[in-house]
Amino acid sequence: MTREERIAKLKALSKERILVLDGAMGTMIQGYKLTEADFRGELLKDHAYDVKGDNELISLSRPDILREIHLKYYRAGADFAETNTFSATTIAQADYHLEHLAYEMNVASARVAREAADIAESETPGRVCFVAGVLGPTNRTASISPKVNDPGFRNVDFDQLVAAYKEATRGLIEGGADTILVETIFDTLNAKAALFAVEEVFDEVGFELPIMISGTITDMSGRLLSGQTPEAFWNSVRHVKPFSIGLNCALGAKEMRPHVDTLSRIADAHVSAHPNAGLPNEMGEYDQDAGQMSGLVGEFASSGLVNIVGGCCGTTPEHIHAIAEAVKGVHPRDIPEVEPRLRLSGLEAFTAA
Repeated sequence: MTREERIAKLKALSKERILVLDGAMGTMIQGYKLTEADFRGELLKDHAYDVKGDNELISLSRPDILREIHLKYYRAGADFAETNTFSATTIAQADYHLEHLAYEMNVASARVAREAADIAESETPGRVCFVAGVLGPTNRTASISPKVNDPGFRNVDFDQLVAAYKEATRGLIEGGADTILVETIFDTLNAKAALFAVEEVFDEVGFELPIMISGTITDMSGRLLSGQTPEAFWNSVRHVKPFSIGLNCALGAKEMRPHVDTLSRIADAHVSAHPNAGLPNEMGEYDQDAGQMSGLVGEFASSGLVNIVGGCCGTTPEHIHAIAEAVKGVHPRDIPEVEPRLRLSGLEAFTAA
């Protein structure tokens, strides 16, 4: 099946049922208890800096493990595998002095996910599995100064972000991604740079992929770290006409629900939610089991709030299987007709009367 045929199938399926994203990648990788040597492989055996913990590296050094993780999620019922590229940008890889590998990480990760999708499809004839090419937020913010005593300082600018995101997007497309997922957005300006980069790459390659956007509400204030409410955030990014808009990370399903409800009411796109397995405990671990989480996410579905569901930090194939079962047979959210109005965004939304 060609990429164009898969995209057409994705759009058709989204009208028929609620689609399922996979779960946490970091949680799964940690379970393999990989060593420094595992992360290095032959490629970086002489690298002068420690690289343990650079999860994106396993796309190159241990693709067998990455393929196995993707397969576990597909077999659990996920429709999408998210590529292992959350930090596969030159900006994020600078922490490991591996900027030169960012492009290769994106290509390799998308290819491994596609290989796993092909295996899962062969195990269930007629099934179609999708690869979501992930663009993470980077470890820098264009809107906020990292120096308390210098609020005007920035350690990254828009053009630097665009350059990094363009390189990553090209790699994801070359590797076989079916969609581009800009996720865990804590700074809308970073997201705007990512979306600008993605659209420039689409112009260069001569075709487009569906764009998926997922922000993160960082605490109980109900705002992104850069200050926007969910409605203001949507107004900031709706111009790209995304396939989906949603939320992930930071919150558990219970805490995320009111914000998903807001997006469900205002967005003329599919709405997604992939929350954490509850809130972290005092040790930073996630205690919500598959049954508890699926009950909460299942209610999102039965209340008509979502089109796409999945899991973020702390979730496993068991969580995804339970979530997939909970939404099976539930009609996806109907996308509303939104009246054309002047809709602006600062920290809060403004709609002209």
